[in-house]
Amino acid sequence: MRIGLDGYPLVSPKTGVGHYTFELATELARLAPEHVLELIAPADFPAEVLEQVSSYPNLRAVRVTTNFITGRWWAVGLPLYVRRAGLDLFHGTNYEVPLRNYRRNVLTVHDLSLFTHPETHDKRIAHRSRRRLPIMLRSAARIITATDAIKRELIDRFKLDSNIVTVTPFAPRKAFRPMPAGQTAEVKQRLGIAADFILCVGTIEPRKNLLTLVRAFSELLRNTGHRPQLIIAGPKGWLTDEFDRAVAEADFGDRLRLIGYVSEEDLRALYSSCKAFVYPSLYEGFGLPPLEAMACGAPVIASRIAAHVETLGAHAHLVEPTDERALAKVIATLLENQTERHRLSQSGIEHAAQFTWEKTAKLTLKIYEELLGSHSHRALAR
Repeated sequence: MRIGLDGYPLVSPKTGVGHYTFELATELARLAPEHVLELIAPADFPAEVLEQVSSYPNLRAVRVTTNFITGRWWAVGLPLYVRRAGLDLFHGTNYEVPLRNYRRNVLTVHDLSLFTHPETHDKRIAHRSRRRLPIMLRSAARIITATDAIKRELIDRFKLDSNIVTVTPFAPRKAFRPMPAGQTAEVKQRLGIAADFILCVGTIEPRKNLLTLVRAFSELLRNTGHRPQLIIAGPKGWLTDEFDRAVAEADFGDRLRLIGYVSEEDLRALYSSCKAFVYPSLYEGFGLPPLEAMACGAPVIASRIAAHVETLGAHAHLVEPTDERALAKVIATLLENQTERHRLSQSGIEHAAQFTWEKTAKLTLKIYEELLGSHSHRALAR
């Protein structure tokens, strides 16, 4: 097979969808050397991505040059490239697929937040995406979600045939595993992070519900003797005015640090050494950061939403998303209870180990082969 994958999520620093796209592509290349895979985008790939991709003989990153006409990427440029390159199948890893390629399109839908929580998105982008997703769904022969929760939402909202929607759970990256304390100390010192800290990872935008976390942290400092730092790692996103005001009014000083986008190795160190990892998101399609934190041994507190109930279960403390007092109380409990932190740490490591990109790739490859009517499962037998 010649398989194309959406390379757009890899042309800028990787966040959730970018990590999914990269991990899936490289694992498919490793599992199925008889297939040729292309990551395709009408933009330049970073040197780091090109170097990583070059390690796989059957995987390449293709930058497609466009003009005034083919710059209409999904409607003209990509369908034209798919036909000229003789691709057997295209996998849209980020909600979009080439039009007029129906019988050979696989589409990943990560979540439906644009429909369930439109107020957490930029209005212009939300309007465009809400209009386009139904078109993309009709253009796909098979659809992938990461959880049963999103599969049910998708089927209910768009009246889809359940047989064309398949769940392929995501996984922590292989690099995420516990880091020895001696190694984490250097990273914390370099980043100006105290010995005791609470960690949150994610883009600063309304759906991540960081406003509730800031308010819970303020309550923790006011009503307990605990003085940890709150470290938020991730790029600044959109609609952050209310969050910015809350931070300014709270006047946390060095108790709150916004450290931006960090490298994978630094993130591993932070996951491995935090007193608790907190992820209060209002809505997720899967929620990779909590599982990544678990893989590194972090005790996890997360919001009680459908995706987290499904993926984290009893291995994390789950709190109602907007209950700041309950969140402050759970954080305080973990800071005070070393035995409970240790229990969550060990349970989380074991739980996260059940999720692997190899499993995700095998499930995805099976979808490809079923779609193309292939009876060859040689790669799956490995």
